[in-house]
Amino acid sequence: MNYIKIVVNTSPEIQELIIAQLVELGYDGFEESENVLKCFLPETDFDETILAEVLMPFHLKYELEIIPKQNWNALWESNFSPICVDDFVGIRADFHATLTGITHEIVITPKMSFGTGHHGTTYTVIQLMKFIDFKNKSVFDFGTGTGILAIVAEKLGANSILAVDNDDWCIENATENIEKNNCRHIEIQKVDNASCNKKFDVVIANINKHIILDNLQFLNDALAPNGNVILSGLLVEDEDDILQATQNFGWKHLQTKSKDNWIAIHFHL
Repeated sequence: MNYIKIVVNTSPEIQELIIAQLVELGYDGFEESENVLKCFLPETDFDETILAEVLMPFHLKYELEIIPKQNWNALWESNFSPICVDDFVGIRADFHATLTGITHEIVITPKMSFGTGHHGTTYTVIQLMKFIDFKNKSVFDFGTGTGILAIVAEKLGANSILAVDNDDWCIENATENIEKNNCRHIEIQKVDNASCNKKFDVVIANINKHIILDNLQFLNDALAPNGNVILSGLLVEDEDDILQATQNFGWKHLQTKSKDNWIAIHFHL
């Protein structure tokens, strides 16, 4: 499967607004720099008319390139650098040297999947995970992407983790990363929504506002008493809507972490 790469020249503030819209349209990879945004989407899902509608209010032009599947790893190797979330979790690719000065090291081959720790959403979720006791806990990771958050959960002591996504490439990539990190307690499933008929001590959804709101009842149904919830894939301006939507569930808002105009919100039941 080939991928489409879209290159847009614009400011970081506008980049965040564009990403928020394109995530909902199925774009599953982004590279952000000071004045350039690169967006990635399976060629079969690309609709140029819809892209033009997203960019039109910002009066932006774009460049388009088709990337063969076999060239994706080389592209990421040239752009993916290690990152540390405080001194808590370090994330690197297997072609990087071992990281030092961190508590947990995760090895990720991102390919086309979302979740390397570089983006503000994944980064802030990992920051919030530090405040949760995962030892011998069950975890539901909705929208697992690369599998990074499920892997972090196991490294923190979780002994039963269900990681789900609706994209075949994510399932393949997450499975590879789980094996690479020697994880033994993560089950991967392809699903269309968050309905799972199970209860979990920790529920994590790092995806986007639209999908979170559509699945909020399922996420609440999956939460065990005295459980923790982390929601992300959200912009700063989304917080009030999320807090209002969760009021009826009895979730207590503990804290919100932010990075680059993106947020992750921690609740406790």
